[in-house]
Amino acid sequence: MSEKMRTLTEPFKIKMVEPLKVTTEDFRKEALKAAGYNTFLLRSSDVFIDFLTDSGTGAMSDKQWAGMMMGDESYAGAKSWEHLERVVKELTGMPYILPTHQGRAAERILYGILGGKNKVFISNTHFDTTRANIEFTGASAIDIIYDEAKDPEIDLPFKGNINLEKLNELIIHHGKENVAAVIITVTNNSSGGQPVSMANVKELRKICNTYNIPLVIDGCRVAENAYFIKHREEGYINKSCEEIAKEMLRLGDAFIMSAKKDGMVNMGGLLTVKDEALSVKCKNLLIISEGFTTYGGLSGRDMEALAIGLTEVFDEDYLHYRIRSTAYLGEKLRNKGIPVVWPIGGHAVYIDAKQLYKNIPINQYPGQALVCDLYIKGGIRAVEVGSLMFGKYDDKGELIPATNELVRLAIPRRVYTQSHIDYVLDIFDDILKLKNQTQGYKITYEPPFLRHFTARLDKL
Repeated sequence: MSEKMRTLTEPFKIKMVEPLKVTTEDFRKEALKAAGYNTFLLRSSDVFIDFLTDSGTGAMSDKQWAGMMMGDESYAGAKSWEHLERVVKELTGMPYILPTHQGRAAERILYGILGGKNKVFISNTHFDTTRANIEFTGASAIDIIYDEAKDPEIDLPFKGNINLEKLNELIIHHGKENVAAVIITVTNNSSGGQPVSMANVKELRKICNTYNIPLVIDGCRVAENAYFIKHREEGYINKSCEEIAKEMLRLGDAFIMSAKKDGMVNMGGLLTVKDEALSVKCKNLLIISEGFTTYGGLSGRDMEALAIGLTEVFDEDYLHYRIRSTAYLGEKLRNKGIPVVWPIGGHAVYIDAKQLYKNIPINQYPGQALVCDLYIKGGIRAVEVGSLMFGKYDDKGELIPATNELVRLAIPRRVYTQSHIDYVLDIFDDILKLKNQTQGYKITYEPPFLRHFTARLDKL
């Protein structure tokens, strides 16, 4: 059906609606000030279009809701667990399956075992919770993408790839015994939602084999990544996205998933491993912190919905709509003169705030200025992916900025319609009028980890 679609049309119909609150600009100014100019601290009822994250914010299908009614809430060995285990084993090819309440719990368990002082994790790009869980163990997290992929304007098919040459250098420099794991995130969220090629992962597998280093696939958007491989990488056009995902996941030693993305559910996570001895260590931590091994941190109905979602996500019509609807927003913004990370990724549009707000100094967080302006002008909630999220301090307390100053518009799955997206595009006409402003924000409070979640700021 998707090949016949000339107008981008949602491949679903709506059975239930949730009212959205329309507010005034004056109201939003006061709400944002009360939230310390941090959109994470806003009330969702005061948000009109919520692009903060695509994690757990999607709409479930009729089959998923029906499956929840069939959820088996037995403490151990539930039928819903057997359903989920069967689906995940078939998808990953890995024998040991551990359910968790969300992805960061899986990260905490696995990286808590592999990490520690003087250990190093190397990735194409660690996301915020991944980096925090690694650094909490005393280990270091190093990002390595190719230099050309750091340029938001360069058009490359797989800008999410890990830099294989740099990886070899880092392993030799740190010593293979100190490299806890290599993590490949698909798609590469923090670098613009960019995909990773199959060829890159295959070469990565060879390097990990050479040095006997575990390869972890963070595949919370593995279906979206498979779509890009199908349409951009030679030899895959005649394969289904599910077949492509299975091929990639079988290259890993472990698989971590926040199921709140391509699992198509509102809560859930997965950790799967190939090694039995590692699985025993993981299970012991799972029982201490999450729950028994056959439910982790999930209810039976959650597991049932996840098992169904992991099948639905590979529907070709859905994936075509998902990728094209995101591209529609990004392409229209680019046509307006808004600098976006190009090409458009799968789950979100990333705006280059440093380029858009050229006159705001980096230490005044131009990305956060854009986030605040989007909310004030249109009730749109987005998130900064720049120096507020990833910036560090040197010994003098001066900001070490992030590589890029981006703002992410993450699109929830099966939630917003075409008219919602067109509304967002209209608001950017107002944003363009603000591009010459010269002052941003300062931090007035920040926690030691993941500061962007609870930090408070003031407008300068």
